Amino acid sequence: MEKMEKLINNTKISVIKGDITKIRVDAIVNAANDRLQHGGGVAGAIVCAGGWVIQEESDRIGFVPVGNAAITTAGKLPAKFVIHTVGPMMGEGNEDEKLKNATLNSIKLADKNNVKSIAIPAVSAGIFGFPKERCAKIMVENAVLYARGETKISEIIFVLFNDDIHRLFLKELEKY
Repeated sequence: MEKMEKLINNTKISVIKGDITKIRVDAIVNAANDRLQHGGGVAGAIVCAGGWVIQEESDRIGFVPVGNAAITTAGKLPAKFVIHTVGPMMGEGNEDEKLKNATLNSIKLADKNNVKSIAIPAVSAGIFGFPKERCAKIMVENAVLYARGETKISEIIFVLFNDDIHRLFLKELEKY
């Protein structure tokens, strides 16, 4: 199965396999480091596709603590905004809580900026070494929790780039 959708209150939550830089939504989430230096992984791909303006705006923001998020424009991407969230590195301590905060703070920042649709990757599950199964559980659970509250967001899409992590996110969304 390539795609799954669930309606939670008035928010559609879905899981798809794909390239987050090509998704047509109001905002995409970037799995960033705390200095917002977008060199590799999802962050590097976003700047490569969207243009250097994303890095320039990120440089003006500077530092974002783990678990928090900041917003920039999206340059040449199909999205209007990029929400840069800093997930935890495995081994730094309190990683589950920090990933929960990174997820919720990204969605809250989207809501605050009148974003109706948001695409989110598997934050911290790449070079930061967060266990993929725990990542899927925490991120999906907290997106569902947020959607159950009062929100203007109509769509949350988890966009995963490989089969393994895609399957784990599908399995988590299936529980709701």
